[in-house]
Amino acid sequence: MDDGVRVENRPVKLACRGVWKLFGADADGFLARYGHAPDNAAIAAAGLIGAVRDANIEVRQGEIFIIMGLSGSGKSTLVRCLSRLIESTAGEILFEGRDLLKAGEAEMIEIRRRKMGMVFQHFALLPHMTVLGNVAFPLEVQGVDRSRREARAREVIELVGLQGREGYYPRELSGGQQQRVGIARSLAVEPELWFLDEPFSALDPLIRREMQDEFLRLQQMLRKTIVFITHDFDEAIRLADRIAIMKDGRIIQIGSPEELVTAPATEYVAEFTRDIPRAKVLSAASVMLPPGGDYAGQVSADAKIAAIAAQVEAADRPFAVVGPDGAVVGRIDRETVIAVLVGRDPAGRAAP
Repeated sequence: MDDGVRVENRPVKLACRGVWKLFGADADGFLARYGHAPDNAAIAAAGLIGAVRDANIEVRQGEIFIIMGLSGSGKSTLVRCLSRLIESTAGEILFEGRDLLKAGEAEMIEIRRRKMGMVFQHFALLPHMTVLGNVAFPLEVQGVDRSRREARAREVIELVGLQGREGYYPRELSGGQQQRVGIARSLAVEPELWFLDEPFSALDPLIRREMQDEFLRLQQMLRKTIVFITHDFDEAIRLADRIAIMKDGRIIQIGSPEELVTAPATEYVAEFTRDIPRAKVLSAASVMLPPGGDYAGQVSADAKIAAIAAQVEAADRPFAVVGPDGAVVGRIDRETVIAVLVGRDPAGRAAP
């Protein structure tokens, strides 16, 4: 969300603290006996599967928070714990300050119906319903009368670019169009929190890129709080405010794409991000020189090098780097840009 307020200064919308999900017999008792801090060997010896292990995150208002990791890392299980589609073994899950693990079944159903939107990799559209019927369905479940639910459905159908296809059935739509229906359906209830579990991974690369563009356009308009799962780092750096990387059920590091690339906490994170083009991730502020001299123009401090490389490289003078208030905070020149593009830092050393 580009509202001028840094992510860390926004209020926390969703948090989990010490969340565990162990599959197997007597998982609750096992955790209690080990003081909620068993190691991997103890979990394996007990014949349990540690799908999520002591997870702690905070998702802030209007943020796109991406959870990523390889297959089996626990990312999908964690998101299902956050929405209580599956029950955590231990921990706290706080939504707007309310511990969802203490909510009754009826209360959770209402929270999911009215405050949470969910989009999954498999579109799960109802084949016997039209686009209009699919999008209006969550409102029908809420008991909204037909005229109001269809009016709302038409609004979000237009929002996702499917106006004119209200009467189509899922089988008559392309994969990208079906995914748009899934997105529209999840938005119909005007959720405060939006969960997306690899929503674009089943799409062809070109359609996937188009859907990412559409997703960013919608977020610019709607400013939702979003938890988004992907295993694709290119997708993550394009969409995320912050990223959590998971391995073997544990969250290894949380940070902006730039922080993960420039300051990986572990060798696993470094390997995970090793092949990402630095120009897509590094901002002007991260490589700028001290201010001074005559400028050919100016670029924003948070502009990515890939976005400004052509204009800076073509100029015979450096560009001023300006902060949010318009003040000059540094300069960037063609040598700095070229160094990033070829994999060196500005001092000429090999990039990490």
